[in-house]
Amino acid sequence: MDDEKPVLEQTTDAMSSAADATKEAAKTVVKKVKKAAKKVAKKVMPKKAKKAKKAAKKSSAKKSTKKAVKKAGKKATKKVAKKKKKAKKSKR
Repeated sequence: MDDEKPVLEQTTDAMSSAADATKEAAKTVVKKVKKAAKKVAKKVMPKKAKKAKKAAKKSSAKKSTKKAVKKAGKKATKKVAKKKKKAKKSKR
């Protein structure tokens, strides 16, 4: 320890440097763990992910066709109702 610096200042410097070191170590550990998890996920999940994507595409396509059919039906009924109203008005 330096004799020129006060003891309190020396201890706070030591503590802050230790805290920084542990923070950096924790960051590197987290990075390594994330990389390892990604590697494992790539090995384990590709088949399941592909199946899930296909299923999602199929279900969304089915939903869109169902919605289109429903909308078309509703529009057709509305058009028929409008035509009937116009026909009644024109007879008057």
